[in-house]
Amino acid sequence: MIYDISPPLSPDIAVFPGDTALSREVLLDIGAGDNITLSTLRSTVHLGSHADAPSHYAAGGQSIDRRPLDLFLGPCQVVRPDVAAGELVSIAAVEAALDESAGDASGITQARVLIATGTAPDPSVFPSAFAGLEPELVDWLAAQGVVLVGVDTPSVDPGDSKDLAAHAAVARHDMNILEGLVLDQVPAGEYELIALPLRLVGFDGSPVRAVLRTL
Repeated sequence: MIYDISPPLSPDIAVFPGDTALSREVLLDIGAGDNITLSTLRSTVHLGSHADAPSHYAAGGQSIDRRPLDLFLGPCQVVRPDVAAGELVSIAAVEAALDESAGDASGITQARVLIATGTAPDPSVFPSAFAGLEPELVDWLAAQGVVLVGVDTPSVDPGDSKDLAAHAAVARHDMNILEGLVLDQVPAGEYELIALPLRLVGFDGSPVRAVLRTL
């Protein structure tokens, strides 16, 4: 089974306030009598489900084209902690969620972890508050071999954060970030993640078409 965990991209999709919204300019249109349809896309690279490059949040960090693709492809684990908008996801909340969903295995079992908070349910509305990640949680995940963390919110940090502590923790461990995922229909458990960024040379991020396949 395949779960599509990317939101549909249209001019209706919300972007971070002040960022470049998605727009489409139609240059040629078969419906208007042209021989082809041809259009131009303009948008932030932090659109919908997307990967942050280290250059987005760390001085001297790699651009997205320099990140190894295998980081965004492979076994992953979906965790559903109990957290409210405006709160930070803690180690304790993740451990409690893991204990609740444990079957034959418990704890962090995969190198890619997607955290479903349910605090940004409508991709067409930028939430006034959503759940971020405690930097200590990022440290804890890194200590267990996690190389990628994904969230169903616009950012791993709160929207009003200035120090971007969770991003800084990711940078310390050279981890990777996926943001803007759609996880509302995905049960907790283990999957194969496919979320490849575009090879955008020098860019600070890239949209991804993120999907999960059941193992």
